[in-house]
Amino acid sequence: MTDYEFAAQVWKWRGESAWHFLTVPEDISDEIDEITTGATGGFGSVRVEATIGATTWRTSLFPSKEVEAYVLPVKKAVRLAEDRHDGDVAQVRLRLIL
Repeated sequence: MTDYEFAAQVWKWRGESAWHFLTVPEDISDEIDEITTGATGGFGSVRVEATIGATTWRTSLFPSKEVEAYVLPVKKAVRLAEDRHDGDVAQVRLRLIL
């Protein structure tokens, strides 16, 4: 399995949406794109195991044309458990699930 670590800012999707994300750095996004070519799911998603602090969960990365990188959804339970809010920086570990 391939692991990545990076720090990224939590950001909230537009409007009244409750969705929060982190943007995967461009160089890591490019590498993930190369590794997963032809092995992505719906909407170009890539399955991952993500860790912030002491919380680990399984989810998918999604390609974003707006930020030209993958974005990682961060569910409410994780944000609350790790006290991360819109604008906060989180240290993230990603493991690709291929």
